[in-house]
Amino acid sequence: MKTWILACRNVLRNGRRSATTLLAMVIGLTAVLLFGGYVRNINYGLQTSYVRYGGHLQIQRSDYFLYGSGDPVSYGIGDYARVIDAVRGDALLRSMVTVVTPQLSVNGIAGNFAEGASRTVFGSGIVVDEQTKMREWDDYGFPNRSGPLALADTPANAAVIGAGVARVLHLCGPLRVPQCRDRPVERDAATHVATPDDLTRLASAEAHTAGGGPNAAAGTHIQLLTSNAYGAPNVAELHVVAAEKQGVKALDDMYVQLHLAQAQRLVYGGGEPRVTSIVVQLRHTADIDRARARLMSVLHGIPGGDALDVLDFATLNPQYGQITGMFNAVFGFIAVLFATVVMFTVGNTMNMAVTERTREIGMLRAIGLRDGGVRRIFVCEGFVLGVCGAALGSVLALLGAAAINHAGLHWVPPGQTDSVALTVRVWGEAAMIGRHALGIVFVATASAWLPARRASRLPIVEALRFS
Repeated sequence: MKTWILACRNVLRNGRRSATTLLAMVIGLTAVLLFGGYVRNINYGLQTSYVRYGGHLQIQRSDYFLYGSGDPVSYGIGDYARVIDAVRGDALLRSMVTVVTPQLSVNGIAGNFAEGASRTVFGSGIVVDEQTKMREWDDYGFPNRSGPLALADTPANAAVIGAGVARVLHLCGPLRVPQCRDRPVERDAATHVATPDDLTRLASAEAHTAGGGPNAAAGTHIQLLTSNAYGAPNVAELHVVAAEKQGVKALDDMYVQLHLAQAQRLVYGGGEPRVTSIVVQLRHTADIDRARARLMSVLHGIPGGDALDVLDFATLNPQYGQITGMFNAVFGFIAVLFATVVMFTVGNTMNMAVTERTREIGMLRAIGLRDGGVRRIFVCEGFVLGVCGAALGSVLALLGAAAINHAGLHWVPPGQTDSVALTVRVWGEAAMIGRHALGIVFVATASAWLPARRASRLPIVEALRFS
């Protein structure tokens, strides 16, 4: 106890130097915690986005992830309703799963032949109610701004396209897309292109089969041309109910969303409907490994289940690991940099203290204090400085995070077109705060050890003669 009291008094003996050392530690820890909270927020934000739109896990045919993007039809899951019922009926999975929903990927060409415009698109057939429920997932307290899907309560031939698709097809005006302008096209009567007769007949037949007619829904229409499961072309006339700006421009320029039943009619016609993936969303990301193992066990008990695989969202979205890995590497570099600054600052402070108190050290040694006692005094001083710096740095980081989160700052993440709120997640991250606070205490204590060792080895006679 006397050693600790003496260490605290020695810290206060030169208040200006101790304050300078504390300032370096406080600034370093505050910067590390704020950037760590920023990185944590990016990780959680990316995860939330991927889970809301693609679930935690997806059941797919083996090798679909590697080869299916160019030919999704060949990797359809037959009798998918049995698989969904098996997942929903498992008692263990029922406690972890919130949504199990099928999806069908469709590649094709979307055209607005009245304007002579077309482009390749990537479509997704979904079950609207189940996808709406998926958008409500919020395990990390992010604001849920998605709202109901634009496809909700729409006819069977309805579709939603990306703002980039609307721009290319000259539909910005008819769809009233903000910050989107149709490029004026000048053409004479000789170059005007109407909808080809064969596509018109196919679209009319498809609309009649779907239960509507050419005028089933007034408004903006596009034609979606695909190749069905048998290699023959198929086309549907879709009523575009909205054009939504996607976060990533590459997706925005190809995005088409339609009802699952409509997508299945396009691809499989009157044959057995299939899907390319079954999306599984969990209550908590922490259950992902346990849920995946259980899903594999359930699938192996289903006929044909051995041909299916279960992939997590990180595997399905490689950019997630790339982005989080980059930010974690930058964060680690910054943490090491500040730890080095603190180490040299505390070491310099302790060296100055040893030099100033050489005669005092000699007197303590002369009255019987051993080498270990001298070392403990200086090491305890470093520990006290570290504890004070950790406490003040943690408090300042919490206050700084609150100020940043309420400042209304925004930024545009790499690869996206929309700005998002710039926030840092420090409050509630007790593990992160504790880990780095203990790290600063350890660095300060370790930095005091070498000066303390030098002080303990001073010869008594030379120390007493020092002036």
